[in-house]
Parts: sequence; C-alpha cells; structure tokens
Amino acid sequence: MSVGFRVFTEREMPDRDLVEKFRGLPTANVCDCMERLGVMHSSIHLLSKPNKSMAGVALTVKTRSGDNLMIHEAMNLAGPGDVIIVDNEGGRERSLAGAIMFGFMQYKGVEGFVVDGPVRDYDTVRDMDWPLYAAGVTSRGPYKQGPGEVNVPVTCGGVVVNPGDIILGDMDGVLVIPRQEAKAILEKAVPFARKDEEKTVNAPLGKLNREWVEKTLQEKNVEIIYGIYEKNK
Repeated sequence: MSVGFRVFTEREMPDRDLVEKFRGLPTANVCDCMERLGVMHSSIHLLSKPNKSMAGVALTVKTRSGDNLMIHEAMNLAGPGDVIIVDNEGGRERSLAGAIMFGFMQYKGVEGFVVDGPVRDYDTVRDMDWPLYAAGVTSRGPYKQGPGEVNVPVTCGGVVVNPGDIILGDMDGVLVIPRQEAKAILEKAVPFARKDEEKTVNAPLGKLNREWVEKTLQEKNVEIIYGIYEKNK
C-alpha cells in the first residue's frame, strides 16, 4: 500500500436519521456541548447562500498544497449526504475548486464542500443555494498531479476529521462531530439548544439570571474597588 497516493472507497457511516437530527441545531450550541471543541478555524467561512444548514457525513481528502487531483476522485466517489472535506496543508496560493466542480458536486447530491484553502469563480458561486466553506478566493488555479489520499484522517481548519464523522455547518462556521460520540452529543445538544433559544427571547426583556457573574468573581477572588482608576503619582 502506497502511503501518500491511495484511495479508500469505503467508510464507517453513521445512521442517516442521526445525521438529520443534527440539522438545524446551531453549531454554537452543539460546540458548547463538546466543551467548545471541534469547530474549524474562523478563516474557513461560508461563501455561498444556502437556504438551510449543512448536515452530512465527511468524505475526506488529503492533498498537497495547490493540487486537486484527489478532490476530483472524491467527487467521483461522493454521493447524497456527503460533505467533501479537504486538507490542503493550509496552502493559500492556489484555488482548489471552482464553479464547474461545484456544479458537478450538486449533481451528485453532495451536501457541501469544505476546504482549508481558497476557491475561485466567486462571482458565480457566491449566490449558490449550496453550502460552500473556504478560506478565501483567488483566480490562480490548481495542479492536477497529486500526491494525495481519499478517506483517511485529515486536519481541516485545525480540527482532525475522520471519514464518516458528522459535519455540521451554518453561518457561524463548520463543526466536526466524531461519529462514535454523535448520539451522546445529540442527547445533550437538543435540550441545550432549546434552553439557549429561551434565553435569546428573554434577553431583550431583561429576564436573565445574572447572579453567576458576581458569584464567579467571588470564587476568583477578584478585587472590587469602589472608585475610579488613577495612575500612581
């Protein structure tokens, strides 16, 4: 087996009903239920205008900076509900995909595309009703020579992604939910999101319990000085 130039055609997949139960849950709420972990770096942001949140299963691609050969192979393998996740080694000098590729992904039923690098054809893709997350845009195109791998563990936006992990995306960013932990996370996230929504409604009405702030300050032994700050004379 040639490490660095290989394609795995199969993944361990989560239950599709479980994936769909995450759809619509804010990434912020689910992230909070994961101890604030699992969210990709803010440089990877939504570039399109989908009418719903992204919820799918990771189909991973590892490629050298500026090369998209293995992305094209992932497109051939991809099917409905897949989210193509690309580890571009953090490269920013070349785009990895554009409007033609995104159109074909939509034809295949791909749920969304996430790349730790730039894309191009922004004038066309920015109004797509399809989730596209990238680290920027550039007109400079990619090479198509490899090396690279498909369906292996990758790092995207500072987060490790394994093939078959659940990927959740909204305006706040992209969250990676480990497949093996997804059911337990969902059980925490649903009531958490409901409670958070209640707080959002009550906040403009001043109906929030703020006692935790002073309690925390006391626990941290914060000094409260009743007066104005003055420089030493």
